[in-house]
Amino acid sequence: MLAGLLKRKTNNTETRSNPPEKSDSLICLRNIIKTYYTAAGDFVVLKGIDADFQRGEFVGVIGKSGSGKSTLINMITGIDRPTTGEVYVEGVPVHTLSESEMAAWRGRNLGIVFQFFQLLPMLSLQENVMLPMDFCNMYESKERPERAMELLRLVGMEDHAHKLPSAISGGQQQRVAIARALANDPPIIIADEPTGNLDSRTAGHVFEMFEKMVEQGKTIVMVTHDIGLAKRIDRTLLIADGEIVNEWVFRTLPQLSHQQMLHATRELEQLVFEPGQVIMQENQLGDNFYIISEGRVEIALKRPGGDDVVVTRMGPGEYFGEIELLRQSRAIATVRAGEVPVKVMTLDRDVFMTLMSESESTRDAIDHIVSQRMNENLETRKKIQ
Repeated sequence: MLAGLLKRKTNNTETRSNPPEKSDSLICLRNIIKTYYTAAGDFVVLKGIDADFQRGEFVGVIGKSGSGKSTLINMITGIDRPTTGEVYVEGVPVHTLSESEMAAWRGRNLGIVFQFFQLLPMLSLQENVMLPMDFCNMYESKERPERAMELLRLVGMEDHAHKLPSAISGGQQQRVAIARALANDPPIIIADEPTGNLDSRTAGHVFEMFEKMVEQGKTIVMVTHDIGLAKRIDRTLLIADGEIVNEWVFRTLPQLSHQQMLHATRELEQLVFEPGQVIMQENQLGDNFYIISEGRVEIALKRPGGDDVVVTRMGPGEYFGEIELLRQSRAIATVRAGEVPVKVMTLDRDVFMTLMSESESTRDAIDHIVSQRMNENLETRKKIQ
């Protein structure tokens, strides 16, 4: 049913322009800085944000209160404007639109779901869902009531269509808000803490609705404070102090505090290795911690008096180099790029060791991995001798 409902009717066309670097991203943010000017002084909320969102992605935006996550999505929706920087959505330079242009563009291209529902209290649920169609002149007038009913049926609220919002629960209101967000069949759904005022069971149902929308080709960007839900999302952006934490740092070292992750992000260096190129050589001193972000590496051990033998392979999100740094030893294996180029993120010895000293839980987690890998290395050496 969802696929049938998500077919928009409109004769309107919009001017497109190419985002910087001819990005193929559906949503493209470039060097976004947002400063609020107050009597108490200037407050920089976003500090040079660069982010891309691809068509059909489900992206979660997380961060502590005041980190800038809601301000970030307000840049996408045009509810707020960047102080400097550029925002492109489907090639449209959103940051250049006038208020009237913005309202019309937003109504046709974005579905927005708010934490507090924002249903108009004097309109029935059906009328609330019809409102975006009326505002943007989408669909024929005679089609709108039936489309609204179909969308309410989709979210399980058809039987309440003629009630006012005050007559239903918060969870039910959020279902109606989702139906309203789908009214004009927008390609993008922006949700700002959509489960923040719901109990866990209802929040789970709402999340399942979002998952079904993604399966049907929608792109969803959702701000959430619910870490449990965030773990179920395709990709997660963590914002700390107005900056985006590197995705691979967040995935690989989750025990670090947000500020420690941000520090690691600032210190990262990206390196590229061509196929077969050695990254670490067995028996040589290691000076870096490596996180694989693209491609695969081969882990090879040298047979006594013979050639190297590949004993395992590692891919994106996995790391190496920690044994040599923590044990202050030489490399226990050779690591080289596989059959395609490999991209790695590196932290030098001093930064890595500082993080380990500051985060006992991270040190314990990595120590556990070190012990496992050392035992595996010994067992493998016995087999290849």
